[in-house]
Amino acid sequence: MCGFLSILETEQSAGQSLHLATRGSELLDLLAHRGPDQRGIWRGKGAWLGHRRLSIMAPQDGLQPIDDGCAVWVSNSEIYNSDELIDQLGITPVCASDSKAIGPVLERFGVEGLARLDGQFAIVHVDAHSGHWIAGRDHMGICPMYIGWHENGTVWFASEMKALVHDCDRVELVEPGTAWVRDQKGVRCVRWYDPNWVRSASGLKGSPGQIRTLLTEAVAKRIRSDAPWGVLLSGGLDSSLVASIASRLHRQRTGKAIHTFSIGLDDSPDLLKAREVAHHIGSIHHEYRFTIEEAMAALPKVVEHLESDQQIRTGVPTYLLGQCVRDSGFKMVLSGEGADEVFGGYLYFHKAPSPEAFHDETVRKVTRLHQYDVMRANKAPMASGLELRFPLLDRALIDHAMNIDPRDRMIPREGMWSGVEKALLREAFRDGDWLPDSILHRQKEQFSDGVGYGWVDALQDRAAVHVSDEQMAMAGERFPELTPTNKEMYWMRELFEQRFVEGCASGRSALGTIGDGRSVACCTPEAFAWDPAWGSMAGDISGRTMKDVHQQETESKRPAAG
Repeated sequence: MCGFLSILETEQSAGQSLHLATRGSELLDLLAHRGPDQRGIWRGKGAWLGHRRLSIMAPQDGLQPIDDGCAVWVSNSEIYNSDELIDQLGITPVCASDSKAIGPVLERFGVEGLARLDGQFAIVHVDAHSGHWIAGRDHMGICPMYIGWHENGTVWFASEMKALVHDCDRVELVEPGTAWVRDQKGVRCVRWYDPNWVRSASGLKGSPGQIRTLLTEAVAKRIRSDAPWGVLLSGGLDSSLVASIASRLHRQRTGKAIHTFSIGLDDSPDLLKAREVAHHIGSIHHEYRFTIEEAMAALPKVVEHLESDQQIRTGVPTYLLGQCVRDSGFKMVLSGEGADEVFGGYLYFHKAPSPEAFHDETVRKVTRLHQYDVMRANKAPMASGLELRFPLLDRALIDHAMNIDPRDRMIPREGMWSGVEKALLREAFRDGDWLPDSILHRQKEQFSDGVGYGWVDALQDRAAVHVSDEQMAMAGERFPELTPTNKEMYWMRELFEQRFVEGCASGRSALGTIGDGRSVACCTPEAFAWDPAWGSMAGDISGRTMKDVHQQETESKRPAAG
């Protein structure tokens, strides 16, 4: 992964991009954490492009911006089928990195070429002769991308909002599966990824074997790396499956063990479970511990890097873990994000009133990931120059799983998986000794809880001291948009607005990039209709709010280390 900033011309801004070159160069260094290895700039017809590179593939080659004589492009990307695309096009690539296929594909197919790229990406591609451009984002919004509108008519794109808010009059998210295009028709936004499952599932019969095959293929793509890599392991079902598959594939290829990483407080349920998985798969396991005070000290930095007031509970331990992993010499890790959204793994899914309601909620969760879990899982580790890859968000796997009849994805009420979330995913790996039974059957434990219940409790206690009852009573006047519903949310909004709203040229437009914080146990606001009591609880995202479902875990039963 990398970071970029681009300043692009429109019909109204001829020649303005070059006048902003000095400012662009200054702002590019705000993204140095995303690309600490290399820095590159290109100036040309109708565009200024800047890039900060984190070299994962072909570290000695692939400096960006890449110029093939016809076009120039920058990307924050991992393109898993780059070699296959180059072979199909029958061309000689200009470099060895996986970004080599981006330019030729878009030159040949235009914006429709984005659908041919298998991977995670945010891309800006400029035709060196016409000055026309394409700026597109991957199907799930894994790689962050923002658009800014400057008063002089130029359009800016950046990997992070911090490079835009002080100079652009307005900032917005580039939505997943879309691209902004400038051509002879002007500047417009087009959607290149519009799957049918957004409207309704096609009713496929759930096949555990097909899910196992697709997930295994997704992991296989993502363990290609020329830099040291590993797997983030919480001991939950999803990260454990990814680690188990990666371990098996890597041993088959190299005969060596993979590295796994976990983090928690001293009483963390996740530390125990992750250790159990690591022992089962034979990984080289790294275990890190943090304190409440370390977590509290990191709060402003996490808001700064996430560029949101959402996901802070989870973002803090993710941020701390990213620092530890990178300090240990690793540049890339795999993660288990996505399964809870696709397969209905959160505890509130126990109350889904119908298959149709279940499917609609999973669609909302999946299509909003770029504002929540995926946003956090990308940006928090990238604060330390650590790239995450997400096998469970592979496009082929997503398109298959989201088309499965929701009756097969819902929590079963009979059989061996009765009352168990993500039964279809668990069944896919029940045979073959992939995981210990205790992990295969482990209930969903949200990461912010799993690192140790004391973290969330301490955060709520600290917020109660930081925000007075009087401030909370006036929250609607202080924060009229997306008004915080509790003191913790108030505090996080305060930190966000101090950094990205107050004194910024973009004004309050930055608020349009963040998600709605009203939630119970991670549900969307629309799901409040499932239980009338949830509306009064809005804002407590912990799975522990599902008291009739949640099973408390502790580390008191853990065996001695070693």
